[in-house]
Amino acid sequence: MSVAKRNTDERKVTTHRLTEMKKRGEKIAMITAYDFSMAKIIDAAGMDVILVGDSASNVMAGNTTTLPITLDQMIYHGKSVMKGVKRALVVVDLPFGTYQGSPKEAVSSAIRVMKETHADCIKMEGGAEIRKAVERIIAAGIPVMGHLGLTPQSINRFGTYTVRAREDSEAGKLIEDAHLLENLGCFAIVLEKIPATLAARVASELTIPMIGIGAGAGVDGQVLVAHDMLGITEGFSPRFLRRYANLKDTITGAVQTYIEDVKRQDFPNEKEQY
Repeated sequence: MSVAKRNTDERKVTTHRLTEMKKRGEKIAMITAYDFSMAKIIDAAGMDVILVGDSASNVMAGNTTTLPITLDQMIYHGKSVMKGVKRALVVVDLPFGTYQGSPKEAVSSAIRVMKETHADCIKMEGGAEIRKAVERIIAAGIPVMGHLGLTPQSINRFGTYTVRAREDSEAGKLIEDAHLLENLGCFAIVLEKIPATLAARVASELTIPMIGIGAGAGVDGQVLVAHDMLGITEGFSPRFLRRYANLKDTITGAVQTYIEDVKRQDFPNEKEQY
């Protein structure tokens, strides 16, 4: 297996740099992290953007949806990640229920994330329905990444995780929402699980970067959940997921070997004690 060349550009990634990357056709690499150790490894590998996603609700807390995770929990994960990052742009998801109620609540939630985690920006799901919240947060000086298409915080309304915006009406709304978010001042948008042709059209019409997950190759960058692409999670194999490792088997084998060594009194040996 070939080893990818590490990104040697040590400059801090900013929202402005992402726009520059889009202009020169350089794809943006983005992945999730939820703790110090993983974030440190990912950042040192040369990742452009690290998302402290509300997917922590699933992969860290064992919930079936992203809805249960709280603002305090997201702040905890954000603070942990920031301690391990030097270069990557760090984005923290605003969790369900912290911005949909009112613009005032949204600003308060975003300010808490920025002050307590020291992250670079926040991410929110939705378009026109959260317009006022986005306006207020950006007016407060906080950079916002949008999220359109399949929005997991709305799973109870959708009732399914199938591909979104296949119908003309929903596709038209997504295009309108993308332009709206750009006009409001969002610096980038995640497009999740939508037809590749639609995602490519949106990416070509907007000047801000479009980051895809299950949105084809015609966008400006890609994002995956680290636990999925590293082969730690099970029972989740959508078409867009490529597993770059099988850490579940690696970890299982290591743990089983450790158990065997303890049981047969092979660990610790004479060199491993004082």
